[in-house]
Amino acid sequence: MNVSVLANTLIGSEIIKIGNEVNELKRKGAEIANLTIGDFDPSIFPIPAELRDEIIDAYHHNHTNYPPADGILALRETVVEVLKNRYALSYTTQDILVAGGSRPLIYATYLALVDPGDKVIYPAPSWNNNHYCHLSSAKGIAVETTVENNFMPTGAQLKPYLKGATLLALCSPLNPTGTMFSQEQLEEICDLVIEENECRGVDEKPLYIMYDQIYSLLTFGKEHINPVSLRPELKDYVIYIDGISKCLSATGVRVGWAFGPEKVIGKMKSLLGHIGAWAPKAEQVAVAKYFKNNELVDQFLNAFKKQVQESLDTLYNGFQQLKADGFAVDAVVPMGAIYLTLKIDYIGKTTPSGDLLKNSADVNFYLIKEAQTALVPFSAFGTDESVAWFRASVGGCSLSDIQKMIPRIKEALGKLK
Repeated sequence: MNVSVLANTLIGSEIIKIGNEVNELKRKGAEIANLTIGDFDPSIFPIPAELRDEIIDAYHHNHTNYPPADGILALRETVVEVLKNRYALSYTTQDILVAGGSRPLIYATYLALVDPGDKVIYPAPSWNNNHYCHLSSAKGIAVETTVENNFMPTGAQLKPYLKGATLLALCSPLNPTGTMFSQEQLEEICDLVIEENECRGVDEKPLYIMYDQIYSLLTFGKEHINPVSLRPELKDYVIYIDGISKCLSATGVRVGWAFGPEKVIGKMKSLLGHIGAWAPKAEQVAVAKYFKNNELVDQFLNAFKKQVQESLDTLYNGFQQLKADGFAVDAVVPMGAIYLTLKIDYIGKTTPSGDLLKNSADVNFYLIKEAQTALVPFSAFGTDESVAWFRASVGGCSLSDIQKMIPRIKEALGKLK
């Protein structure tokens, strides 16, 4: 049966593929520490009890009909206050669009701004920008980043590609690395965007920034920064992506929001109105009430961040000890989100059964089999398969799981020749 070119050429999620294979092994009885999906095990990281109770109460009050296309007013008013109090950003309810998590908002940003063949620039590694470029028929340009800059793109790396581009997709804290922009890094990029837009004619489409800050409240000892706070003149050119999915351990609650220039947000609203990617009304009612209570939110965040950081630090310290023991591994200090960047430099090695580990995927599946530990290679985020860096997501593992996996990894790597 013939289908569209888009459907025929669509590449599935590499992360979900790995996760499915892990789940199949677990179904057969294997005990595997699954550090693949950027999600939370609710038995380890439950949502705030008060938010859960508000959701239940909203259903008891029959909030089960369609919400407004841009989100209920009460939630958009809450977001306005959150942006003012937590980020010193001034936006109105007309500048905010609520949807079922951040994914439809990212897709709507692409569709609202990008015409087929338009140039979209994004760092590699980064989450899903290659797929969104494909879905929107954009000309995606992946700019490879390096560990020396914590895998965050620099102005010097981006500058050669900005001429004529429509969208620059940025994220901080970054999925998959758990690293963040420094103020100097982001200021340099902002100034380049301002400079590029000053060169464009009135009839030309400007260069926009999509700034994904879904992990902005989940940082460890570093201050989250954003483009408009650094350069207020960029306000008409930045579309922010945000929500509760990560900061409240609420991935399945599906409440996210975008905010930015009203003319762009309005077009995104029209697009999503046809798709119907709304956040459920009861959940919106609940988040509107819970998220404006700063004391409750901060109480949750303090405990939640401590728990996440303990898992990240345990994994980081474990890999630093492996490195000290002479293994070809490394790790980048965690700054935010639920991810740790790991180097496992064993491409080209041979397994005890004689199999050659030809690429990062081979290394990953060797560790799944021999160390009962599943990671995601950076090749799933737009880099080459020869890159020996991996993402570890700690949201689905207990601290005990992480502690137990380090000796297994050590034993498995020790068998390679």
